[in-house]
Amino acid sequence: MEPAMKLYTRYPGIGISEMMASGSEIMEESPPRPVQVVEEKMYIAVGEDIKENTSVLIWALRNAGGRQICILHVHEPAQWIRIMGTKFPVSQLEAHHVRAHREVEREEMNKLLQIYKIKCSRAGSFAIMQQNEFVLVLPDTVVDVLHIEMNSIEKGIVKLINQHGIRKLVMGAAADKHYSKKMPKSKKAIYVREQAPMFCHIWFVCKGQLVHTREGRSEGVSASPNSETGQSRYGRSQSVAELPIDRLKLTSSGPDIRSLSTLSPNDSRWSVDSKDISGSPREASHTSCSSVDMADVLPLIPVLTIEDHHQFSSPPIVLQEGRMNDELYGQLEQSIEEAETSRLDESKKHCKAEKDAIDAIRRAKASENLYAEELRQRKEVEEALARGKIELEQRKQQVGEVTEELCIALEHKSSMESQIANSEQMVKDLEQKMFSAVEMLQKCKKERDELQKERDNALKEAEELRREKAGATANRLAPEFFSEFSFSEIVEATSNFDLSLKIGEGGYGNIYKGQLRHTQVAIKILNSNSMQGPSEFQQEVTVLSKLMHPNLVTLIGACPEFFVLVYEYLPNGSLEDRLCCKDNSPPLSWQTRIRIATELCSALVFLHSCNPHSIVHGDLKPANILLDSNYVSKLSDFGICRILCQNQFSSNNTTPSWITEFPKGTFTYMDPEFLSTGEITPKSDVYSFGIILLQLLTGRPALGIAKEVKYVLDKGNLKNLLDPTAGDWPFVQAQQLAHTALRCCEVNRRSRPDLASDVWGLLEQMRVSCGTLPFLIYSEEDCQIPT
Repeated sequence: MEPAMKLYTRYPGIGISEMMASGSEIMEESPPRPVQVVEEKMYIAVGEDIKENTSVLIWALRNAGGRQICILHVHEPAQWIRIMGTKFPVSQLEAHHVRAHREVEREEMNKLLQIYKIKCSRAGSFAIMQQNEFVLVLPDTVVDVLHIEMNSIEKGIVKLINQHGIRKLVMGAAADKHYSKKMPKSKKAIYVREQAPMFCHIWFVCKGQLVHTREGRSEGVSASPNSETGQSRYGRSQSVAELPIDRLKLTSSGPDIRSLSTLSPNDSRWSVDSKDISGSPREASHTSCSSVDMADVLPLIPVLTIEDHHQFSSPPIVLQEGRMNDELYGQLEQSIEEAETSRLDESKKHCKAEKDAIDAIRRAKASENLYAEELRQRKEVEEALARGKIELEQRKQQVGEVTEELCIALEHKSSMESQIANSEQMVKDLEQKMFSAVEMLQKCKKERDELQKERDNALKEAEELRREKAGATANRLAPEFFSEFSFSEIVEATSNFDLSLKIGEGGYGNIYKGQLRHTQVAIKILNSNSMQGPSEFQQEVTVLSKLMHPNLVTLIGACPEFFVLVYEYLPNGSLEDRLCCKDNSPPLSWQTRIRIATELCSALVFLHSCNPHSIVHGDLKPANILLDSNYVSKLSDFGICRILCQNQFSSNNTTPSWITEFPKGTFTYMDPEFLSTGEITPKSDVYSFGIILLQLLTGRPALGIAKEVKYVLDKGNLKNLLDPTAGDWPFVQAQQLAHTALRCCEVNRRSRPDLASDVWGLLEQMRVSCGTLPFLIYSEEDCQIPT
């Protein structure tokens, strides 16, 4: 009699013979063959998308070849976290918010890995034949899990391979439905293929198909899952997964056997509800297996023939041919009934577990919402507390300020009280003094009235004397130098002051071109609204009637009755008009400008060295420098000049000076010390002369010109500031002229050079060299001051 076959299970609640149908017969068409023994684990890289990774998982389970399965997962922490409907970068959130979100991410990851474990457990049942007994084994733990957190998935896979010495790895190959038959397409698969250690054998799978295999180069067993045979230390054997299904036959009067070897990744028998993870792995595996019919489970079970069960790391699978006697059929029928009863009980338990899981998920979501609301309320409370602290600090600061002000006020009050007491005493004293002062005031008032009368009489006498002196001086004018003209002659010469004959206008009055006694002259008549008057008229007549110099304008005559001055006519107008090219006149050449500067310096030296009295022009500017037909310069407008006596010295006790309370002249050309002190000296004309030299060099306005020239000299860019309309300036002469002009423009008058000894000689050398002769350096002895 053949030995009876027994059916075992590792799960409690399932009997020995509960899985066998009565009348079934196990047939074996060929003798058992040795099985390949594989010691390494097969690692399956899975991601967050269960649907896409199911095909990879199924392919790995079908081609595991008896290897133990390990799920490998790299968790990529989110860099943007959604809070109250808005995403924020991790760097902008507080640490406790980030930690809370990371805990939620880890819980989701654990649920995901539990789903993958349940899928593998449902497909991991196997049957063995051991000691003439048929055993169906549902393992407690057939799947390991290995995971890591990194910001790069592909780098995390490579790191796990290196850390754990992984030799067999299965992973996805393409990011979408389009993939290559030869090479993987996704960047992650390409990175792992290139960066993983060479001892790791990698299968790249897409849509349940093997796309690419990267062979490992390590020592030992490295057989491919697709190979028919493999070599191990136990000898040659055949892969369990590749045994043909048609060699196993199970005949029964019950339902037909349906094969699971062709299950698609989306088949319901592979699916795992998220509620399955609410229980322990053991309960999930038990529930999944007990809910599957035997006709569905047995075709999926691999068949192994072994000699010794203890020689392998995992339980071998064996089916042996033989016939069952009637007693065995009865046991099998009884076992199936018991199994059905147990299945119903387990189904009820499973439904109850699913309901409990749904309730737990609802409670978890409610807890999350409550936690989010508490976080929001806590944030509002913290913000309100922060605002309250700020307001409290402000209040404290205000209280401190008010307290300080109160203390100051109290001190001020006490001080004022003491001052009031002193003031009352002072008022009494002052009242006494006031009575005395009133008496003295009355006396002083009488004396003042008498003095005012005396002053008025003295002023009248002084005015009469001044008029008599002015008339006498006008009558003493030297007739050899100028003539006196009647006003009718002046009117006739100017065609009754025709505006077409007007050639200029100054502070004194208007200037007309006229024909007087068959001579072309320039006539300057005092304007009734002018700030100047008889004193300026008398000053100019006094100076020009006694001075003769080729570079001073010639005074032809005057009309003292109406304060009219008659000069020689100079056709080229003023230097200011020529520098501005007024009326489209041609620009002055650099040779002419150097000559004008030399002539102007000669006239100033002549004025400053006059005996017995030095003369300071006081209003030196381009508008008062006139040019004749040959562009010879002549200095004019001596109305505000000053005649310095030798007994009137400046503060240095060496230079004659004139002190006035109301400085006159043109602001941009006036000596800064004259403006501040009211003291005018010959060095005041030197400052104005320096400004005119800079204008001759650059052609620019006078305001701020000294600073501009000094800046370009310091930078070495003087050529950029020279007036290009004057022609090509000789650089050496232009540079010397610029340095001389800046010395004349020094704010401190003591730093300014002397025109006679320091400036005129240099300008005379430049004037001589303006022709064909090259510029030479002469000594001071070679240049003579004009008489």
